[in-house]
Amino acid sequence: MTKYDERFRRRVVQAYLAGEAGTKTLAHRYGVGSTMVRRWVASYREHGEDGLSKKHSHYDARFKLSVLQRMWRDELSYARVAVVFGIRNERSIPVWERLYHEGGIEALMPRRRGRPPKMTTLPPPKPTDDAAQKEPSREELLKEIVYLRAEVAYLKKLDALLQSKKQTAPRKKRK
Repeated sequence: MTKYDERFRRRVVQAYLAGEAGTKTLAHRYGVGSTMVRRWVASYREHGEDGLSKKHSHYDARFKLSVLQRMWRDELSYARVAVVFGIRNERSIPVWERLYHEGGIEALMPRRRGRPPKMTTLPPPKPTDDAAQKEPSREELLKEIVYLRAEVAYLKKLDALLQSKKQTAPRKKRK
């Protein structure tokens, strides 16, 4: 959507209020939509010069709810409610209404936009006293190393004996 600066909007609204032309003619002359001209004029009539300035577009849940309640109570159109509350995009109001009907006030709460944050890694658990007591001492570790070396040497010797036995065994000849 093209954004128009405040001076341009003021010039279009002043031309309309001076009676130079209607909204369609002015829209064609300035190259904007006639609906846009009507919005600018309505906003100017309701809020004056401030109605043509840029406004924030993030609203909290209470504000959205008050907009909806006023619209329902006074039976206002989306466009009229947008002008009264100074909401730039009148198409937001039916979305708020649908969200409210589907999920209540909680659904009107602003949601975080964008990519969700990365999963945080938990720090490694600190060793407890029990874990510290279960750790083997240096002497125990050295004994285990000696035992494992002996086991490996035994298995190697056993493997060598089995290999030599296979080689010396007489082979049967096929007929």
